[in-house]
Amino acid sequence: MKDALMDLARLGRWRLRRLKMRLQGRSAAAPVLFANSFPKSGTHLLTQVLAGFTTLGPFVQSGLPAVTMFDGADGRALARESLLTRIDRLRPGDIAYGHLHADNAIVEALCQPGMAPYFVLRDPRDVVVSHVFYVAELEPNHVLHQHYAGLTDFGAQLKTSILGLPQAEFDFPDIGQRFAPYFGWLDRREVLVLHYEDLISDQRAALRRILGHAIQRGFEYSGDLDAAVDRLAGFIDPGKSPTFRQGRSGGWRQHFTPEHTDLFKQVAGDLLIRLGYEEGRDW
Repeated sequence: MKDALMDLARLGRWRLRRLKMRLQGRSAAAPVLFANSFPKSGTHLLTQVLAGFTTLGPFVQSGLPAVTMFDGADGRALARESLLTRIDRLRPGDIAYGHLHADNAIVEALCQPGMAPYFVLRDPRDVVVSHVFYVAELEPNHVLHQHYAGLTDFGAQLKTSILGLPQAEFDFPDIGQRFAPYFGWLDRREVLVLHYEDLISDQRAALRRILGHAIQRGFEYSGDLDAAVDRLAGFIDPGKSPTFRQGRSGGWRQHFTPEHTDLFKQVAGDLLIRLGYEEGRDW
């Protein structure tokens, strides 16, 4: 009942924001901006940037829950029809986000005209470290929280984030298998693929790409591009991004032992090579 009431409240606030936008006469063409990612890869950082579009054109932060493949509280897979319904209800100018596999129907829904999809990824070694901190410390309602809390130390928790829990009642395979369903986003021309690391180390170039993609996907913008990039940058708040704990990449080196490295190589295979983080398996 409580969740249903919260969803109704979110829908109400979303409709009010869209009504306010219409009353303000903000009617230029604008696509749906959708931030998609593998979990713990910088979604919050990207959604902060996209929120800056509300100062550039007729965009509205939907405020709706993330569209995800699994329920965070119990780990159950959500029906495809439910996910497609949540995507379909988005309207021009809405800003939304989620963690969605490259399922054929979902890909077509997000890549249709009027949609500007983004996919942000991050070094999977940093991802598994971030996953431990998130599940064990930051999100007590996560389906894995009790399991992680019962492990002896960080090293044991990190092994779980790498190897998964194959015998669990819910779907939590190893890191290689967890990323595999997202590969289909990497080859779609309608999707702007971003590396989390670029948003940190080469931020202005990344912001220009984000703005350019929205324009390419239908956003009518004729203002000064440098000024627009400044506005987008102004919305970045590292303190409100759980992934942005240290503000840099490569933190995995502080936590991986030789055992973790060997286990990661065993289950990830060529994942790092395919994503551009390594040239071979000798790292």
